[in-house]
Amino acid sequence: MAKIRLGDTAPNFTANSSIGTIDLYDYLGDSWGILFSHPADFTPVCTTELGTAAKFKDEFDKRNVKMLALSVDGVDSHKEWIKDINEVQNTTVNFPIIADEDKKVSDLYDMIHPNADSTLTVRSVFIIAPDKTVKLTLTYPASTGRNFYELLRVIDSLQLTANHKVATPANWKNGEDVVVSPAIATEDAKNMFSKGVKEIKPYLRMTPDPTV
Repeated sequence: MAKIRLGDTAPNFTANSSIGTIDLYDYLGDSWGILFSHPADFTPVCTTELGTAAKFKDEFDKRNVKMLALSVDGVDSHKEWIKDINEVQNTTVNFPIIADEDKKVSDLYDMIHPNADSTLTVRSVFIIAPDKTVKLTLTYPASTGRNFYELLRVIDSLQLTANHKVATPANWKNGEDVVVSPAIATEDAKNMFSKGVKEIKPYLRMTPDPTV
């Protein structure tokens, strides 16, 4: 299976989940989406991740991002696991978990890396734009839990830069100054960005976040 690269169209699929049958494109509609995989049910790191994801759902909702998890176990297993997650993480899992027993989705999205494990999915993350293109891919080893603050930060950057001719610098957080696109001449940038442009180098110009 070919590796999914940035800008590719996210492959559509239909699969069973903890809330019933899901067609990816129908589920996402006009929203952004985040798809993240887990090696298996009843695993310790995944339990903390899914509990954390549930607690972050309001933040994803604010950004018009629909959440979708995946594990290679079945629906009945997912439902029992969700009970554990809710109990030990003091939350309520409020998004679907795909049951990928036949590994159809895992193979479609290249979530199984044989040199890491020949059967279990790695911790893949895909952020999908409303036009169904893939805007971000991240791959964590099974031993490392995801940082959901970073995923929100990346989504903030993706949504900002989708609508404005800017980029976000290292460690940027929502509301902080941004980088003017190199494709824009400085004089044009000064006309374009009413809050001002600070020229640090001819190729490095900063401007306040245009959405604030």
